[in-house]
Amino acid sequence: MSHEPFPTDGTAVVTCGLPYANGDLHVGHLRGYVGADVFNRALGKLGQQTAYVCGSDMHGTPIAVNAAEQGVSPEEFALEYHEQYQETFPKFDVDFDNYGHTDDETNTAMTRDIVRTLEAEGYVYEKEIMVAFDPEEGQALPDRFVEGTCPYCGAHARGDECDEGCGRHLEPGEIEDPVSTVTGNPAEYRERTHKFFRVSELQAYLQEFIDRLEGTDNARNQPREWIEGELRDWCITRDMDWGIDYPGTEDEEEDLVLYVWVDAPIEYISSTKQYSERVGADEYDWEDVWRDDDGEVVHVIGRDIIQHHTVFWPAMLHAAGYTEPRAVAATGFITINGKGLSTSRNRAIWAREYLDEGFHPDLLRYYLATNGGLQQDVDFSWEKFQSRVNSELVGAYGNFAYRSLLFAQRNYGGTPDCEVSDEVAERIDEALADFREAVNDYSVRGVGQAALELARYGNEYIQREEPWNLVDDDPDRAEQVIRDCVQLSVALAVLFEPIAPDTAERLYDQVGGDGDVHEVTLEAAHDAPAAEFDEPDELVTKIEDDRVEELNEKLQERIAESASDDDADETDDETDTDDMDLEPLTDDRISFDDFQDLDLRVGRIESAEPIEGADKLLRLEVDIGVETRQVVAGLRQLHDVDSLPGTRVVLVANMEKSELFGVESNGMVLAAGEEADLLTTHGDSPLGTKIR
Repeated sequence: MSHEPFPTDGTAVVTCGLPYANGDLHVGHLRGYVGADVFNRALGKLGQQTAYVCGSDMHGTPIAVNAAEQGVSPEEFALEYHEQYQETFPKFDVDFDNYGHTDDETNTAMTRDIVRTLEAEGYVYEKEIMVAFDPEEGQALPDRFVEGTCPYCGAHARGDECDEGCGRHLEPGEIEDPVSTVTGNPAEYRERTHKFFRVSELQAYLQEFIDRLEGTDNARNQPREWIEGELRDWCITRDMDWGIDYPGTEDEEEDLVLYVWVDAPIEYISSTKQYSERVGADEYDWEDVWRDDDGEVVHVIGRDIIQHHTVFWPAMLHAAGYTEPRAVAATGFITINGKGLSTSRNRAIWAREYLDEGFHPDLLRYYLATNGGLQQDVDFSWEKFQSRVNSELVGAYGNFAYRSLLFAQRNYGGTPDCEVSDEVAERIDEALADFREAVNDYSVRGVGQAALELARYGNEYIQREEPWNLVDDDPDRAEQVIRDCVQLSVALAVLFEPIAPDTAERLYDQVGGDGDVHEVTLEAAHDAPAAEFDEPDELVTKIEDDRVEELNEKLQERIAESASDDDADETDDETDTDDMDLEPLTDDRISFDDFQDLDLRVGRIESAEPIEGADKLLRLEVDIGVETRQVVAGLRQLHDVDSLPGTRVVLVANMEKSELFGVESNGMVLAAGEEADLLTTHGDSPLGTKIR
């Protein structure tokens, strides 16, 4: 890759983490796929040759487990979800140039070829290890077939990941106190020969790679713990019969398949190749991306799979002679009404549900893409959704375009016959510069902000100039103002296209834009609109309060029904405080004097911002009346960061100062439970009031 500012002379590919073919899509999934789609479209607006590829992840033990429970083959189970995804993504204008899956012929052949190359280069070796085994069923227990205790933090862990504790990747044989998920019986460890990838030999390369990697801060900083510490080799095979067979000799064990995290990222290459084969190498050559030093590979992923994409994946690519990623951009999580998204408890906004409610996909695209930075957590509520749509899409973007074009059509039949003013031309150029800067900062939100700020300027401009009062008194000035406003509408269509493609297309058509708004580059923002056009339609309509109330009632009913269902899936995306076991009361007591030693004060959060390199931590400014304290708090994954300012809290004011990730913390904010329910006061006690 070049590391030159986009657009570059190289060929780019944008990918998004593969959806696991194991369940329905919800807004948490869509955030990543929409974000990557916006970025790919924005690259195209800069004139960059690019493609957006993805595919369904079909392998792994969760699919095998769920397929067995339903009495179908893993292939049949996964293909059903794959087909659902193929049908759903286009409905949100997630425009993949190619969408394949990891079990197709292309990816199978590509995976086996890359593994053979790793072997030939001396990066694969055999090793005897202990693997979990269910003696009752007589079968090995790879990954999600076994659960137990994490050896690093002591939390409950499943398979290959400590998903409820430290989040570390776990190798076969590491889980303590193993239990079979097949029978619920204690498992035992037995010796077995497996294949290992010599990641440790690539440590020096990975340390250099992470220093030049672009993307979000969390993707660059989180993997340093592994890359700069003790980097262990990686077991790349599993004892099961669902997956891509290890490409060995005829006497290899038939039930030895490649670990899912070997073939899953290789689908990025396979899907790019399929696209190239479909359109022809003259139009887009996959080898220019994956085999050329000028190839620009950009991955948009979820925060929970950073390690795989910044340690294992680039090591495989480098060892096999493929292009390393230029950038990895990792998204934050989605919460629902301030609580963790929970699929088993139906606390989710499902993709099909959203569409069934009749909402336009562009509204959700806008909310997900612009509600905070890409790596920040985003809270979804119908009230917040309504507010953003009504105030920004309707109030700024739609309102300006409609009133401008309606006035132009009724008074001039279209575009007034004069040139755009220098002021407006320069303001459009500023918006284009902001757009380019956002793309090169991997800021999907910035792409949307460039358009939104231009719309706000347009509203301010037409309101300031009041052309309706100039038509009779100063007709030349009236023509100039409306000519400017029509040109601003052209620019808005071009700039908003990555975020809201259908809405932008309708606006572009209304002003008679030249060409296809999905294909034009940023320079089209200055193209002259049609001399004549019809009366415009309103682009976006308001969401009414009673509609939000109805949607909230439906959500609460679904959550309540799931909570009362004894057959609900116990494997959850988060811990629900309603169902969790409460900690027993301690027998140790403190005196009243000890309690009085605690200086607890009423405070109010004035600002909140993420701390670089720390997934869970925020830097807060808390006003406690007599002064404002800087406090570090682990709220980032559990609260919508943008909504925290203004929140009243209880602060331990005499806590010893500490330093976390280089940031001093002068106090402690109190919160309850795993969801960090912030403690506050019932009334409006003045800031700084001492709690007794």
